[in-house]
Amino acid sequence: MLARAWALPAASRYKPHIEYQRNFTFCGPTSLANVLHSWGQAADQGSILDGTDVSTVLGYLPKGLTLDELANVARQKLGKQVTVMRGLDLVAFRQHMKLSNDPTRRYVINFSRRPLFGSGGGHHSPIAGYLADEDLVLVLDVNSDFGPWLVKVDRLWAAMNTVDSSSNKLRGLLLIE
Repeated sequence: MLARAWALPAASRYKPHIEYQRNFTFCGPTSLANVLHSWGQAADQGSILDGTDVSTVLGYLPKGLTLDELANVARQKLGKQVTVMRGLDLVAFRQHMKLSNDPTRRYVINFSRRPLFGSGGGHHSPIAGYLADEDLVLVLDVNSDFGPWLVKVDRLWAAMNTVDSSSNKLRGLLLIE
């Protein structure tokens, strides 16, 4: 099924060059670098924050990035329209997952690993595609220990609909188009 997912229109654009986060705090910048790669643009996680109001401490983001902070970086660096989506019901979320196969759109999800894997905190990764017949989402996990994986839509939705303790807001999706 993973091979079928990689053949999807948007997913196939990610496959040639996947960058994995250099440290545990860089999932957001690495996700944006991968979005740019998927559109054939040069980018790297080390420079994606250059010229933004986000600064690192010894190469780390001490508190990571909230969804809103990542959206601001995306607006500054990607030259695309960026929409933050929170509080989606399962029907709306599934519709967006279907739209993730559109090669003109990209999604980055902010979710908690705990509901999916039993441990872990907040994380950002691109959504690379959706297998409708199986109701499975291809998550391009930027943590090399996980790599790309497939998950049922309802499980990913539940992991997204958790509260980010840094912002005290629900996690959600970035739509980039």
